[in-house]
Amino acid sequence: MKKQLITALVALSAWSGFAQEITVEGPDSHLKVDVTIKQGTPVYSVTYKEKVMLEDSPLGFVANVGDFSRNMTLTGHAVDKIDKEYQQTRIKQSNIHYRANQLTCSFTNADGKPMDVVFRVSDNDIAFRYEMPRYGETGSIVIEKEATGFDFPSFTTTFLCPQSDAMIGWKRTKPSYEEEYKADAPMNTLSQYGHGYTFPCLFRVGDDGWVLVSETGVDSKYCASHLSDATAEGLYTIAFPLPEENNGNGTVAPGLALPGVTPWRTLTVGDNLKPIVETTIPWDVVDPLYQTEHDYRMGRGTWSWILWQDGSINFEDQQKYVDLAAAMGYEYVLIDNWWDTNIGHERMKELVDYAHSKKVDVFLWYSSSGYWNDIVQGPINRMDNPILRKQEMRWLRGLGVKGIKVDFFGGDKQETMRLYESILSDADDHGLMVIFHGCTLPRGWERMYPNYVGSEAVLASENLIFQQHFCDEEAFNACLHPFIRNTVGCMEFGGCFMNKRLNRGNDGGTTRRTTDIFQLATTILFQNPIQNFALAPNNLTDAPQVCMDFLKEVPTTWDETLFIDGYPGKYVALARRHGESWYIAGVNAHKEPMKLKLNLPMLHKGDKVTLYNDDKKSAPCAESITVKKDGELTVTMQAEGGFVIK
Repeated sequence: MKKQLITALVALSAWSGFAQEITVEGPDSHLKVDVTIKQGTPVYSVTYKEKVMLEDSPLGFVANVGDFSRNMTLTGHAVDKIDKEYQQTRIKQSNIHYRANQLTCSFTNADGKPMDVVFRVSDNDIAFRYEMPRYGETGSIVIEKEATGFDFPSFTTTFLCPQSDAMIGWKRTKPSYEEEYKADAPMNTLSQYGHGYTFPCLFRVGDDGWVLVSETGVDSKYCASHLSDATAEGLYTIAFPLPEENNGNGTVAPGLALPGVTPWRTLTVGDNLKPIVETTIPWDVVDPLYQTEHDYRMGRGTWSWILWQDGSINFEDQQKYVDLAAAMGYEYVLIDNWWDTNIGHERMKELVDYAHSKKVDVFLWYSSSGYWNDIVQGPINRMDNPILRKQEMRWLRGLGVKGIKVDFFGGDKQETMRLYESILSDADDHGLMVIFHGCTLPRGWERMYPNYVGSEAVLASENLIFQQHFCDEEAFNACLHPFIRNTVGCMEFGGCFMNKRLNRGNDGGTTRRTTDIFQLATTILFQNPIQNFALAPNNLTDAPQVCMDFLKEVPTTWDETLFIDGYPGKYVALARRHGESWYIAGVNAHKEPMKLKLNLPMLHKGDKVTLYNDDKKSAPCAESITVKKDGELTVTMQAEGGFVIK
């Protein structure tokens, strides 16, 4: 679209005849970004409904071709409008209309080298990035560090997950985005490891509103970033990976060809949590990187490892989980680590054929590497080697395997981003979907890669097996994810337990604190297009029938998502639509019952709905109820319980 000056969109004023302040607003004029130069530093600030969400925050970077963070001059600007409609599977909505106003600010550094900062501002979202031209004969650039910052008002509190030390944890595989959140913490709280915080990062700006900070569009051309710890003034800055990540392999500083662009940094802003939960900004500003000739089918799956662990990766136990998937009407079975030694490549054809005879398709597990951690679970040393990877994928395609789960990445360097992209691209060539585990946050990947179907990147279901502490905190964590982790990308949590005791016999190990209906609610609250549920064959006979019937029909893809009510870490209720059917789900992290009066615009007086709820003894039940008043329904959630309305 031809760039034009829109006076209603951008205001330009002179300061002392030299400094300039440029303002860009969202289409409804509530969200505003101001850009200017202060003492040679480019800065921006953000207001929403005249409330300050970000104070003057630095822009720019230092590169091997020059310093673009100080002694800068604002040389011009241009404006444009973005009006884009697109369809997208595998996220919280299927049809999206993205409207934004775009501002491009042009700067030069002390050496006269130009750089642009491009802002896109919609009603509740901001995305911005740097764009660099070719500098004469210089055709490449290394970004040594970013000055990009986010300076919050002093009364802001935080909901953040700390960035881990590198090369710690299981077989030296961290960081893998699996640390514990602190809720409503002051900004001067130092992160657990002293390395800042993983994206996404949620901030409550007192009573004025909420801001979610993240990034999107990260591919092989850049590293994944995170936020630093805050300064005393409340300033967070973009931080690059630690040198020790991936056992020291790969550079910290990303390099790219010129002309080039950085990933988009994103802010979702509102005076309530609705824009945070419903945002589609991670996908609005990116495009598919390649087209696929394959028709990938989303769905549900079973996996033995979560409850039966390593000992179940054998032919006979995997047949039992194929049978469980068939009995539930599920599309997939996931066969986890050690299958290459315990079942073997030769006999895998027999197992895959058995699954196909039951109308069940197969995902197989792989380690991502061998040279940056100490993992022994196989198969290893295949996915990181282009030659072996392609050989393996040809074999998988010949078997009729539909997807792979690739685990234990342990880093955010550009080298690791290249590996993610290479695995996805090669897998699509062979008609394979990809789940990542022990991994980084997806950053717009559902739209960028057509065969990408999920990432863990969260303190997921396996931790409930490992320590009672995580069972005790399950409800708290579940009330965080719809506002933070899961709002910016699909989340392969691997949950929904029907066992009360989390072991093979349902008679030992850790004890689940949450109710059965709580578990059902998470199948709606946690969004991932392929859901591998934590069911076991014994659940066909020992779990409440009302729960198993629900789990036979629950969808995994959604056409619409609406935030209903909630507060991070305390409770949450949201609604998702699949086709013509609405599913409204909620969970309660409190230790006492909670009554909610719900405003549900999709319900009308006289509608009959099914309410799945816990009785006073926390036993699951389902009843048909009639809506008495348009859009209104009252439910009670038991302590660490939940509800689902269909």
